[in-house]
Amino acid sequence: MLRFLPNALCVLRMLLALPVAWLLVHERYAETFLVLGFAAVTDGLDGFLAKQFGWTSELGKILDPLADKILLVTVFITLCVVGLVPLWVAAIAVFRDIVISFGAIVYRVLYGPIDGNPTKISKFNTLCQIVYVLSIVAHTNSGMISDRALHILAILVVLTTTVSGAEYVMTYSQRAFRRAGVPPSSRPE
Repeated sequence: MLRFLPNALCVLRMLLALPVAWLLVHERYAETFLVLGFAAVTDGLDGFLAKQFGWTSELGKILDPLADKILLVTVFITLCVVGLVPLWVAAIAVFRDIVISFGAIVYRVLYGPIDGNPTKISKFNTLCQIVYVLSIVAHTNSGMISDRALHILAILVVLTTTVSGAEYVMTYSQRAFRRAGVPPSSRPE
């Protein structure tokens, strides 16, 4: 009866991207923090419900990472445009998601379905990105997060983003080579 709930939470998270961007542009940081925090909770809740009650679905395997990408890319771009996040941090976060999305589309077209399970580093990266953007908003709203803490979080986001992006590229490149029948000795390092 409630099997649709995890997917509905993913769609809701996607829909919250625009209000978050609007709130940021209009410097309504307290409201931004609440809406973005709620979106973050839906991310954890949809996964919990899907696993706890066996409500996983093929659609959910697509919607969950797509919802994360839509929300976080929108937030990073908006925070960068309004001058709250350095360009280098936003660029790395957005570039990773573009590379992964493009790679997933190419893999799907050429080789078929993709294993929709995120890696541990990817889950940690998403958590780091959410904590970072929430911290930026909290800092801007109340100054309760120090500049030093924000800088450390930015570095953590860049590191986890780079490692998780590289892991996806390597994993799916190897799978593609295997599916294409390219012998290991002929594969690029």
